[in-house]
Amino acid sequence: MKTHKFTLPLSPNSIRLLSPGDKVLLSGTLYTARDKAHRRLVDLIRQGKPLPFKLPETAIFYCGPSPIPPGKVCGSIGPTTSSRMDAYTPILLEHGLRVMIGKGERSPEVQAAVKQHQALYLVATGGVAAYLSTHVTKFELFLWPELGAEAIYKMEVADFPCYVAL
Repeated sequence: MKTHKFTLPLSPNSIRLLSPGDKVLLSGTLYTARDKAHRRLVDLIRQGKPLPFKLPETAIFYCGPSPIPPGKVCGSIGPTTSSRMDAYTPILLEHGLRVMIGKGERSPEVQAAVKQHQALYLVATGGVAAYLSTHVTKFELFLWPELGAEAIYKMEVADFPCYVAL
């Protein structure tokens, strides 16, 4: 197992350097998104409308942040079970998404789509949400505030720890 440090967005060449089990420390911009946000993103694609960000330059963290305590950049930010996004993932990959971070297994369809589109599925350790939040340097609501914790948030991270799954 190797440890890699990368600044987002990841290039296809960077993704090719990685193997399952490798530790990855990410710095740069992540967007949070869970199933309700994924549904809306896919609806935009199907309607031919522009997305709020460029998918090839986007890394999505499957996460529902908790409220921000006084004096903190963000609340706890643990990973959400990734299989909840499996129905939406292949179309997002087809439209350029390269990096996803979550926890747990992915469906055979998602596994095939990740391979086909030379994308990357990373896992973040569950149960350490407070620790993960210490790697967040900036955190702000980005889109769809009416979704609450399922809204899309934009965050800047420094050496955010995760592991290559696919």
